[in-house]
Amino acid sequence: QFASMVRRCNNAGVRTYVDVVFNHMAADGGRTGTGGSSADPSSKSFPGVPFSSLDFNPTCAITNYADPVNVRNCELVGLRDLNQGNAYVRDRIVEFLDHLVDLGVAGFRVDAAKHMWPADLNVIYGRVKNLNTDHGFNSGARPYIVQEVIDLGSESIKKSEYTGMGAV
Repeated sequence: QFASMVRRCNNAGVRTYVDVVFNHMAADGGRTGTGGSSADPSSKSFPGVPFSSLDFNPTCAITNYADPVNVRNCELVGLRDLNQGNAYVRDRIVEFLDHLVDLGVAGFRVDAAKHMWPADLNVIYGRVKNLNTDHGFNSGARPYIVQEVIDLGSESIKKSEYTGMGAV
């Protein structure tokens, strides 16, 4: 259904931007996804991806927004924090984004970008395919990226760390 919608939207001149979440996986709670896949968040086991405990940062809670290491390496409200510096994790993220590009999406809104290291995001974004010319995009066109980076001026993480990679 999604692929059909994107194709029809592109044919009508309407572009699709996908809200993507790859900072984290689910917190403790449910063990069955909406598509029927199983998970065990308490042991960081997500076989539907597949991700295991090796793909996550150590368990810790964000307790200090003045500390960028704490914000970027610990869990946002108990959500299991993926390690985007891990090559396997990067590969899965790029595969997911590339699949969406193949379907004809024009770009992405990256949820919780401030909770990921800019250098890791830069590597991931740089590896994503050019937009799909079969959907009317110019050859060599890059996906549009907007990143969720909340910067109210009082925290250690600044939107300026992310502006060179996409909109903030």
